[in-house]
Amino acid sequence: MSIVVVIDSADGTIKKGSREAVSYATQMGGDVIALALGDAPENELASLGKNGASKVITVAGEFHSIQEAATAVAEVMNNVGADTLVLAQSAKASAIGGRVAVKQGASMASNVVALPDTANGFSVKTSIFSGKAFANVSLSKEKKILVVSKNVVDIKEDGGDAVVEAGSVNIPDADKNITVTGQEKASGDVLLTDADIVVSAGRGLKGPENWGMIEDLAKALGAATGCSKPVSDMDWRPHSEHVGQTGIKVAPTLYIAIGISGAIQHLAGVNSSKHIVVINTDEEALFFKAADYGIVGDAFEIIPQLTEAIKAL
Repeated sequence: MSIVVVIDSADGTIKKGSREAVSYATQMGGDVIALALGDAPENELASLGKNGASKVITVAGEFHSIQEAATAVAEVMNNVGADTLVLAQSAKASAIGGRVAVKQGASMASNVVALPDTANGFSVKTSIFSGKAFANVSLSKEKKILVVSKNVVDIKEDGGDAVVEAGSVNIPDADKNITVTGQEKASGDVLLTDADIVVSAGRGLKGPENWGMIEDLAKALGAATGCSKPVSDMDWRPHSEHVGQTGIKVAPTLYIAIGISGAIQHLAGVNSSKHIVVINTDEEALFFKAADYGIVGDAFEIIPQLTEAIKAL
């Protein structure tokens, strides 16, 4: 079995989710080939070998539309004879995967949360209804596409460097139907979508003037800052920090929720986090039921002490 894994990078660094996707594909067995669309440093691409890739194919250039990217991925799959495609979960990945599925006549599953079960055919466990339930999905076509959620497997790091080679694809003019007139990127020390640690706070902070201690804790941890929906609705924090079902869904290694009650809409946006820590004065807060660790206490006393302890380390 030959598996192609699409790699996503930012500012020359491969994203953690892509390394997890390579590690996931490695555990499936077979030859794992990483595919990077666009420019990235060769040494960074070669390091994917540590995660289990035997080879990295890099296709230089800019892919302005999802259709262009899907065409490139499908062509590379054909060139290497791959029967499986793996992508790290994101809105972009699902859009690319769906188009590749049509081009390849493949079965597809998104929000995959476990390795495939091949005891009787080929099926995968997926998260549905915003993480409130799971479904076992059978993929019956010869070619298969899996869009894998974060934190499904640990990142493999015991391999050697992978061979990096340039690839080429032919993108038809019909796919180049988007003109980019400008780009505006989200700002911040650490972006929510890329963060390995997220420090999030809610109405328990009592007002926007108290967010300094949240930012101090986040800076000490190298984390991104988030907030609950009521906080963004009251303009205490920008809407780009709203975490939840109707905001940004995150899946960091560590999610710290401070002064957030744990409404189901918020939990739906964070339940893929590997570890959840909750700090709240209300010992009956729903969030404690979803937490790996909980502290019942006043954030105004706990957070400054926690920040100083982290700085001391």
